[in-house]
Amino acid sequence: MGLFVFLALIVLVIVYVVSLYNGLVTARNSYKNAFAQIDVQLTRRHDLIPNLVETAKAYLAHERGTLEAVIQARNAAVQGLADAKRNPGDPDAMEQLTATQNGLNQSLGRLFALSEAYPDLKANQTMMQLSEELTSTENRVAFARQAYNDAVMTYNNRREVFPASFVANSFSFAPAQLLQVEDAAVREVPKVSFS
Repeated sequence: MGLFVFLALIVLVIVYVVSLYNGLVTARNSYKNAFAQIDVQLTRRHDLIPNLVETAKAYLAHERGTLEAVIQARNAAVQGLADAKRNPGDPDAMEQLTATQNGLNQSLGRLFALSEAYPDLKANQTMMQLSEELTSTENRVAFARQAYNDAVMTYNNRREVFPASFVANSFSFAPAQLLQVEDAAVREVPKVSFS
């Protein structure tokens, strides 16, 4: 009888550890899926920018430096996203992604500020449509980022609580990094007015 109780306790402990492990895997997969939604929206954003620059080129020929800065910032943001996709949640990858997205936001802000000085560009239908799509995408990015950060918090909480922390440390479940926009000005969706 004592041996049976001992074996039952061993089985219960094993089932509990497996349950903790599976919960950690599920939480990790959840934040990786949430990051995939950020990837979709940022890719859409990155795809809109060359069209925006091409539309502005005809009107801003002598502002080539601004247009090239936007394209360079876009290329850096695409690379930052590609690096982050390889390992979502990695602190270095998330910091690089944040930095490249902040740089892109600043470049786009300069482009939109510059476009305000050109009435023909402001009135261009393609420019207005692209700006509206970009603004809509910015909103989607914000929602996706919030969902990702919620999933990361759930995962990090799950991996840090007792006794799951023992399982997490034993199986190398590393903490995940939130995706935060640090500059308050960058937190705002770019304001575009073509009226």
